Amino acid sequence: MNRTENRENGRRRGRKKTSRLRRYKRSILMICTVLVFLSGALAVSSIRLQAKNAQYKAQEEELEAQIREEEKRAQEVEEFEDYVKTDDYIKDTAEDKLNLVDPDEIIFKPSR
Repeated sequence: MNRTENRENGRRRGRKKTSRLRRYKRSILMICTVLVFLSGALAVSSIRLQAKNAQYKAQEEELEAQIREEEKRAQEVEEFEDYVKTDDYIKDTAEDKLNLVDPDEIIFKPSR
């Protein structure tokens, strides 16, 4: 082989190495680009999920407060139910609705 042939073979090898290196760099760049986009999408999804989670926690606290109110109300209803079964309730109702009084009671009516 002569010198010109060696130079041309060397150039061809250099070109092949350069084109391989360029392809390799492009591949790495594409992979990095895809990873950046995926990371961005993951970050956006994470932020949305955190916002939803905060909404659900607020809603849960509100519902728990409503449950406590309803339990308190249920207890008041049970207490009223127990009161309704007593003689005092019957007496109070008779006095209020029917204007009945005990035989030994004295009623003072305001003058008009």
